[in-house]
Amino acid sequence: MIDLELRAPTQLASSRARIYWTVRALPGWIAVALVETLALLGATAGVVIPVVAVSAALAFGHLAVMPQWRYRVHRWEITDAAVYTQTGWFTQERRIAPMARIQTADTHRGPIEQLFGLANVTVTTASAKGPLKIHALDLGVAERIVEHLTHRAQLSAEDGT
Repeated sequence: MIDLELRAPTQLASSRARIYWTVRALPGWIAVALVETLALLGATAGVVIPVVAVSAALAFGHLAVMPQWRYRVHRWEITDAAVYTQTGWFTQERRIAPMARIQTADTHRGPIEQLFGLANVTVTTASAKGPLKIHALDLGVAERIVEHLTHRAQLSAEDGT
């Protein structure tokens, strides 16, 4: 039996993930600005200025800090024994999937991810916890991971359950 330990994976998301996460967060802040604009129509400067200043500070803080923080936290690693992932922002989660438990490996790319040349890998296992996800990888890296895991699953004598 192979000894598996829950540890921090070593590989980072793509360096383009930081700008991708920033761009993906922008529509939410634009929506906040639109709602504020409508809500503050006719309000006095004494109300508008503090509300806009607080919102702008929160938006700037979120757009400046969140992508950097996520980039430092989101990690993955594939060894001969297992797939390791670490995800999160405020709440962080580490997961491990032994190779023998892997059933499928797939890529997923949304429209914004396609613009940035990024992809996500979903590793489905027999776990009740659900699949492991590796986010914001370079497309080529994601494709190689899926190919590698698919090949490993085919070589395995076990059925992944």
